[in-house]
Amino acid sequence: MSAHATREGPGGSARFAWDPVLLRRYDACGPRPTSHPTALGFREDFGPDDFTSALARSNDAGRALSLYVHMPFCRQACFYCACNKIATGDTRLAEPYLSRLDREMVLTSRHLDAAREVQQLHWGGGTPTFLTLDQMSDLIDRLDARFGLSGSRERDYAIEIDPREANVLTLRHLQALGFNRLSLGVQDLDLRVQQAINRVQPRVLTESLIDEADRLGFRSLNLDLIYGLPLQTRDSFAETLAQVIAMAPARLSVFHYAHLPERFTPQRRIHAEDLPGPEETLAMLHTTLEMLTAAGYVHIGMDHFARPDDSLAKAQRQGSLTHDVRGYSSHARCDLVGLGVSAISRVDDAYARNPVGLAAYEAALDAGRLATDRGRRLTFDDCLRRHASERLIGDLALDLEALGQAFGVDAEARLADVLARLEGAEHDGLVERAGPRLVVTPIGRLLLRHLAMAFDAPLPEQRASPRSRLR
Repeated sequence: MSAHATREGPGGSARFAWDPVLLRRYDACGPRPTSHPTALGFREDFGPDDFTSALARSNDAGRALSLYVHMPFCRQACFYCACNKIATGDTRLAEPYLSRLDREMVLTSRHLDAAREVQQLHWGGGTPTFLTLDQMSDLIDRLDARFGLSGSRERDYAIEIDPREANVLTLRHLQALGFNRLSLGVQDLDLRVQQAINRVQPRVLTESLIDEADRLGFRSLNLDLIYGLPLQTRDSFAETLAQVIAMAPARLSVFHYAHLPERFTPQRRIHAEDLPGPEETLAMLHTTLEMLTAAGYVHIGMDHFARPDDSLAKAQRQGSLTHDVRGYSSHARCDLVGLGVSAISRVDDAYARNPVGLAAYEAALDAGRLATDRGRRLTFDDCLRRHASERLIGDLALDLEALGQAFGVDAEARLADVLARLEGAEHDGLVERAGPRLVVTPIGRLLLRHLAMAFDAPLPEQRASPRSRLR
């Protein structure tokens, strides 16, 4: 069965849509569409003053706030990892970082209306649960003091968890702090694969946390998996998927491993000869689609799957799913403030990024200024293209007529170059055109990143990014 002969599953998810020749042809690297323009288009002449101006402008729009806190510490380095992290076993080293975070909060919050609700909160890393329980409490107290955290049942407060660094007491503490959504890193349940990536994680650790999260009533739980890791095969990954499906998480993120040892030092510990070949890796993706769809999951797109009753799947059906720097969200558009080393903010019509190096981040804050080292204020055309790209990713469709009405322009004329770049994808069956409406096909969901790239002007410095293929 080719990409043009598909059956639909729950929530419109593809029951079967497969064309390996087409997928291999589109298997090229490029930047993740987490922002528009992508981070490769951020400018070095955008600094702290530009960011504070954006913060001040954002108050007039009355949007809620989303806070992201980057915690770069990990107990040990996983060999596949491409995150900005510091491997250490000493939690005391987090204290100076927490103090700098608080300084950044003070400098940021003074430009924001104190009445704005913090609708979303996300702690990522690294490993946020590297912190002690007391350090977690202290960080929440500081966030509440600077921004005023929400007690609403509709809040979306999430944290990334390494099951090796958490237990049932950790989950109870996180619930008491106000978190209501969890994301657990699993990657693979095969012991040989775990040993090859320096992440031995018995299944019982994950299962015990899932059971406790369910008992405590956490709103949603996500599991992260990675295919294409050393020593994986289609059969071994199918066994991992079967075990994960039995755990019944509400959401799954299934990423493709991108081996870039020249950029990410830990990956140099992975033996290239242990990596599965392209055909085996593609077979793992095929197995993932078949097994998760058969189990009732909806393929949201961009590596993500969700049960039909999960808020992500509901938001996609309702046309309110958003996608930005932090990935998919079922909440309405918020202004995102990123805190910590390498964090990216999306505020009003601007993006701002902190340094990726800890020393530069600390030096800026010690000098009494925000750490913004690059960013970009968007033009009208940037905003138009960003909105169009996000609607295509979130809705799996784009209504050019509605877009034009929202922006007061002839959208088809303004996006003529985009539509021209999408002609090849339309010919290949990744997207269909019906009048002013573009619709992503089931196999097109596997290549959303490529469709989103059509909205960006090519940059000469574009290069591969981790987790970038077939997404």
